[in-house]
Amino acid sequence: MKSTLLSIAILGLMAACTPQTATPPTPATPAATTAPTPATPGKPLVVYTSRNEQLVKPLFDRYTADTGVKVTYLTDKAPPLMERLRAEGNRTEADVLITVDAANLWQAANLGLLQPIDSPALQANIPAHLRDPQNRWYGLSVRARTIVHNPAVTPVASLSSYENLADATWRGKLCLRTAKSEYNQSLVATMIAALGPAKAEEVVRGWVANLAAEPFANDVAVIEAIGAGRCAVGIVNSYYLGREQRDNPTLAVAPFWPNQGADGRGVHVNVSGAGVTTHSDNVEGARAFIEWLSSDKAQALYANENMEYPANPGIDAAPLVEGWGEYKADVINVSEAGRLQAEAVKLMDRAGYR
Repeated sequence: MKSTLLSIAILGLMAACTPQTATPPTPATPAATTAPTPATPGKPLVVYTSRNEQLVKPLFDRYTADTGVKVTYLTDKAPPLMERLRAEGNRTEADVLITVDAANLWQAANLGLLQPIDSPALQANIPAHLRDPQNRWYGLSVRARTIVHNPAVTPVASLSSYENLADATWRGKLCLRTAKSEYNQSLVATMIAALGPAKAEEVVRGWVANLAAEPFANDVAVIEAIGAGRCAVGIVNSYYLGREQRDNPTLAVAPFWPNQGADGRGVHVNVSGAGVTTHSDNVEGARAFIEWLSSDKAQALYANENMEYPANPGIDAAPLVEGWGEYKADVINVSEAGRLQAEAVKLMDRAGYR
């Protein structure tokens, strides 16, 4: 039985990661963009996820409240979860993989860990550039990796594009997160796709030359450094800025949407997303769950809990995020971040970006 096998797998392979069962809260008013397929009544789902429990548990709880389907989940970073799925093979209890960054989703699909799912609801709710071309995974939330600055120190008129941050006028003024960040790797990967490897490397070398400090461990540290005047400009994921502004309304850091001109490709965007595992024994239930995650109710939860943009374009972002104004996004398929990730890592290393 599924529950017995799950217990054995969890105790034997990852004793430190204990699955939990969602506890249904009071149901909310139903709403949906495109009606999802009904789940198998009473049949539980097992989810492997690299997302923080504090974000996903409310979603799992709400799904249980709406459908009666219990969701058991296991959290870890994406690489260990993928390795676990590979090791378990057809013995896995996992029905759904949820993780961040298109490069991770691309890798999971190319390792044969996810299966295609034909879903009119998902195809209607999630734009084509935010899902796998072979329908093995679908984006569920969007983060813009954008420029941030202190408007009092760095006027909007002085900013334009990711490429411009390599100009010598920014010498000693730029702060970045470490090159080990998958988010920066994905940004550089899409730059390779857009500009070609030679031009992308020239840009990254310029960034390195313009650093005001050694690369930071995370995006929050970049935001704090700009607020403290250590640097004039940086690049971060939008939801980190949203959280910081929510917690500190007087924070003197704001977003700037780069590459917006008629000849600009738009802001680099990435996703968190989900797919049905190759060896799931509850494919219909897993599909119904991912469809529900793309619907109004779940998308609004994503937006308000984590300050991410909904992947479903029919749903508004949180009011604070909406206040930043609209932007043109780069509509290159986000799977390119995965396809070119290895090349991006090598390029960043050659450019001296650590």
